[in-house]
Amino acid sequence: MSKFSRMIIYPKDVVAITGKNYRTSWSLLHKIKTYYGKDAHHVVTVDEFCAYMGINEDSVTKLLS
Repeated sequence: MSKFSRMIIYPKDVVAITGKNYRTSWSLLHKIKTYYGKDAHHVVTVDEFCAYMGINEDSVTKLLS
């Protein structure tokens, strides 16, 4: 296992986690940015995604590794 884990989540990761299509995943990340008051150039972290979706962070980080 890598010493480093990713902090940022991308639409393709959301596709793998939720099973939704790419466009829906992109839209979900946009909603999360709006929820947290982020600008367009800001990124969504794994922590924020998990908190918003109510998912255990450990399960997501295992899936992304």
